[in-house]
Amino acid sequence: MPIRVVLADDHLIVRQGLRLLLEKEQIEVLGEASNGLEAIELIRQLRPDIAVLDYEMPQLGGLGVLTELPRISPKTGSIILTRHMEEAYAIEALRAGARGYVLKTQAGNDVVAAIRHVHRGEVYLSPRISKVVVEAYLASTDLQSVALTSRERQVLQLVGEGHSTKQIAALLGISAKTADSHRTTLMDKLDIHQVAGLVRYAIRSGLIEP
Repeated sequence: MPIRVVLADDHLIVRQGLRLLLEKEQIEVLGEASNGLEAIELIRQLRPDIAVLDYEMPQLGGLGVLTELPRISPKTGSIILTRHMEEAYAIEALRAGARGYVLKTQAGNDVVAAIRHVHRGEVYLSPRISKVVVEAYLASTDLQSVALTSRERQVLQLVGEGHSTKQIAALLGISAKTADSHRTTLMDKLDIHQVAGLVRYAIRSGLIEP
């Protein structure tokens, strides 16, 4: 049986390139998504073996999708595809549940290996990611000064993308009151009390691109 994969990246050319590469390796691409919400729906419907998720996507990035996997498809393994080489990003992805972390600059060489490793229940990191990542992860070293919940991170990204509280509530399937509560808690944790400040923080955190 071929390994079954869902691809999620907001750049069509990236998805097309990955599809061609994977199909040459007899890895079946069940579907493609261009944003986080599409990815969640595809994964819910198709229950793939592996989800390859871009770190930065509109309407929930890869980490936002990761938080939903245990609920919608607990047996689906996950690989984050990213441009971020810094250890902090890799550790955050591993803590969020990712089993693979592949640099976009190395994707052509690494993504097939990552899929095969994760399918076997192993963890895979691009070779250019320092072993410090694994050591720090295993030692539970916290490289972030502020710990945000997965939901707060989702709200932060959506605020950064310019969505209103009502829009955030609709996108996440929660009430407007709950969305507003998350936003208030987020501002208190970060000590940021203006939307512009949240946008800047989201950019620095790699959740959105400027």
